[in-house]
Amino acid sequence: MLKPRGAGRRPAAGLADVLLVACAALDVRLQLDHADPLELALSALACGALTVRRRIPQAVFLLSLPAALFSSVVVVPLAALYTLAERSRNRPLLVACATASAVASALPWPLSDYASDDRIWTFIDFVYLLATAAAPVFLGQLVQARRDVSARLAEVEEVREHERRLHAQGVLARERAQLAREMHDVVSHQVSLIAVRAGALQVGAKDAATREAARTIRRLSVTTLDELRHMVTLLRASGGRSTEPTPQPTLAELRQLVDTSGIDVTLAGELPPGIGAPAQRAVYRTVQEALTNVRKHAPGASATVALWHEGAELGVTVVNTPPTRPVLRLPSARHGLVGLAERAENLAGAFESGPTPDGGYRARLSLPATGD
Repeated sequence: MLKPRGAGRRPAAGLADVLLVACAALDVRLQLDHADPLELALSALACGALTVRRRIPQAVFLLSLPAALFSSVVVVPLAALYTLAERSRNRPLLVACATASAVASALPWPLSDYASDDRIWTFIDFVYLLATAAAPVFLGQLVQARRDVSARLAEVEEVREHERRLHAQGVLARERAQLAREMHDVVSHQVSLIAVRAGALQVGAKDAATREAARTIRRLSVTTLDELRHMVTLLRASGGRSTEPTPQPTLAELRQLVDTSGIDVTLAGELPPGIGAPAQRAVYRTVQEALTNVRKHAPGASATVALWHEGAELGVTVVNTPPTRPVLRLPSARHGLVGLAERAENLAGAFESGPTPDGGYRARLSLPATGD
């Protein structure tokens, strides 16, 4: 029986929280032997808040500041800073929190004991404490970056596996198409000649047995031709819509392409009926390549596929939003975009692509409305 993902981590995380709270409580106990009740209460509250540090890290950090101000506790502010850095992507906020923690730890308490002679030592303490506070911030950011890279690598591996499957399916489709052509051009032609010759023999033969044999050969040849045509049709279909790509895609498969892209895609607009097969394939391939690029280079982004028809032109525009997750830069030769531009040029159209002002990407194909 398979365990739910992350089920094994919850007990370990709970045990880590218990140990962390115990260490923080021991740290407070050693620092506050003769503290007043208010200081003890605030320090105990900061220690207890560590149990919810993963859910509300900013609030837990704010609760750690009084403990750092009242005493020289170490565990509570450092743990709060680490959790905040491991969860937040706001760099200015992390700098401000590290500085605030160093200030709270460096200032003497009560503040009325602060004298002008203590300024130099207070500044020196602040510098050392700021360096100490930077350590959990850097560690938390490192853990966050490692988690992002692991997730991105898993996504890249998924994309590669998807591409390997598509390549294998493409090879299979080409082999089947070649086999279908061979059966249609060679085998069917030869069987048709057999049927014609058998028909001629049936008409011209004087012997009854010969005519009957010719009739049988002709009937079997016609049946074989019907079977061959059926097999050629199946081979050209490449095994069905759900598992293998259609060799000659049309606009009828555009909705299925959008639904199975694994991206949040909005399909809008429509094209006039009766446009030629080459134009339909160009629109289909443009949408396919654009959505593939979104999946590779803009993780977490959504896309809009807009079909349009304006005067003597028709086409499609694909626009995606900026990525919402860290992007792992991958080498790319941009062969897909070059191929789309060449396909559009062959159809007397145009293809253009480039980034949008908000950080997304836009691809646009335009074709003559009267072209095939």
